[in-house]
Amino acid sequence: MRPARWLAAALSLAVCATACSSAPAPAPATLAGYYAQHLDWRSCDGGFECAQLAVPFDYARPDGPRFTLPVVKLPAADPSQRIGVLVINPGGPGVSGVQYALAARLEFPAAVLARFDIVGFDPRGVGGSQPALNCLTGPQLDTFLATDDEPSDPAQLAHLIAESKQFAAQCERHSAALLPYVGTPNAARDLDVLRSALGESRLTYLGKSYGTYLGAWYAQLFPHRVRALVLDGAVDPDTSSLQATIAQAQGFQGAFGSFAAWCLASPGCPLGPSGSVAAAAAKVEGLIAGANSVPLTNRLGDGQVADGAMLLSGVADALYSSSLWPVLRTALADAFGGDGTGLVALANQLYERNRNGTYSTLANAVTAIDCLDRPWPRSLAPWQSAVSAAAQAAPMFGAALVWGSLACAYWPVPAYPQPRIQAAGARPILVVGTLRDPATPYRWAQALAGDLSSGVLLGWDGDGHTAYGEGSACVDTIVNDYLINLAVPRSGTVCRH
Repeated sequence: MRPARWLAAALSLAVCATACSSAPAPAPATLAGYYAQHLDWRSCDGGFECAQLAVPFDYARPDGPRFTLPVVKLPAADPSQRIGVLVINPGGPGVSGVQYALAARLEFPAAVLARFDIVGFDPRGVGGSQPALNCLTGPQLDTFLATDDEPSDPAQLAHLIAESKQFAAQCERHSAALLPYVGTPNAARDLDVLRSALGESRLTYLGKSYGTYLGAWYAQLFPHRVRALVLDGAVDPDTSSLQATIAQAQGFQGAFGSFAAWCLASPGCPLGPSGSVAAAAAKVEGLIAGANSVPLTNRLGDGQVADGAMLLSGVADALYSSSLWPVLRTALADAFGGDGTGLVALANQLYERNRNGTYSTLANAVTAIDCLDRPWPRSLAPWQSAVSAAAQAAPMFGAALVWGSLACAYWPVPAYPQPRIQAAGARPILVVGTLRDPATPYRWAQALAGDLSSGVLLGWDGDGHTAYGEGSACVDTIVNDYLINLAVPRSGTVCRH
C-alpha cells in the first residue's frame, strides 16, 4: 500500500540505532518468556528513549530463531495526565516505525503528546530489525524498478517475467530463512508481545495505510486486548490480491484526475491547453510511453534511466499528498521538455532510494510481505486477464500496478489463505478513509468498517493518502477525542473540512 507521508525526523536514525544496539535483548525460550520481557530503555538524543524487543521467528517454536526489533519511545509530555502508550505504524509494508516515531513532535498534536508515550518499532524483517530482509542489491533494484511494466510485445513481456523471477530467486537466496515468517499475522503477534513489554493491559494503536492491516489482524487475534485502534487509510482484507491491485490503480487514476483539475485551473499548467482532464491524462500517458522508447534526460548523475516506468513512479509518488502537486506540475513541465530529473527524484522518494544508490528495506519488504499475506495466481493467464481489466479501468496506472506484483507468481514460499477478519469481541475500532485516496480507496474503509464487528467509519472529503494529521480539523478532533476519551463518533460521519 505504501506509507503515509510524514516530515523528516529531526533526530538521526543512526543515534537511535546505536543506543538500541548497545543493550542486547534477552533470549527467551518460551512464549511466556517473550511476554515477560522488560524493555531496557536507553536515552537517545532529543528526549527519546530506545530499546530492543525479542520475538520468535515462529510462535509455534519459541525456542527457535528470533528477530530483534528496535523500539523508540517519546515519553508523555505531561506525566501527571498520562493515559498510557500509543503504538504507531506508518504503513508500507516495510516502512520504519522507528523513523515515524522520531517525527512524533511534528506528526501529533500537543493534546496527544501530553497524554501518551509515543512508541514506534520496526516490524520483523524491516529497517533496523535483525535480521532484515535482503533480496536485490541497489543496482539490481535500479534495473527492476526501471523495467518496462507495460509490455507491448512478447520480448518485453519475457524481460518482465525474467526480472520478476530474479526478484523471487534472490529473495530466496539471501533471505530464505525469513520469508515464511515476515507476514502480517506474525507481526500482529509481535505487537502483542510489545504491548506486554510496555506494561499495557490493552493496546492503543494508530496504523496508517498497511498499518491498518496490521491493526486489523491484531484485533482479530487479540480482540479483548483492544483499548482503541485508529485504522487510517484502510486496507480491505476481503479483497483478493489482483482485485486489490486493480482497485488501487483506479484510486491513483482518480487522484491524478484531481491533480489535473487543480493544475488546469491555474495558469501555466503543462497539461493544457485543452482544459480536459481526460486529455491531460492522455498527454501524460503519451509522455510515459514515449520515454519507454527514448528515455528522458536525468541530471541526478546517479546512472538511473528516466524511462516510462520511472516517470510513472514519480507521478504516483506525488499523488500521495496534495502538498506535492506543485512539485509534480514543475516536474511534468520539465519532462515535456525532455528533462525527467524531477520525476526520477520523486520515484526515488517513493522507493526510499538513497543518494549513494542504496535503498532502505522498503522495496524488498513490500514485495516479500505482500506475496505472503494473500494468495496470488501461479500461472500467467490470470495476470494477463487482470492487466486487461486494470488497463481499461485505469489507463495510466492499471497495467503497471498489476505487472509490478508479478514476482508473487514465482514466490518461493506459499501464501496465507485469504483472511476473514471480524475481530468479534473487540471494543469500537475507528476506521478512517479519505474519499479521493490514491492508494487505499475509500470503499476499502467502508468494507473494513463493515467487516469488523465493532467497526466505526469516519470519512474525509479530501485528497491524498490517509486523513489524520493531513489538514482536516474535523478528522483530527474526532480521532484525538477517540484516542484520549474513547469517544466514538456516529459511524458514517464524513468530515467536509
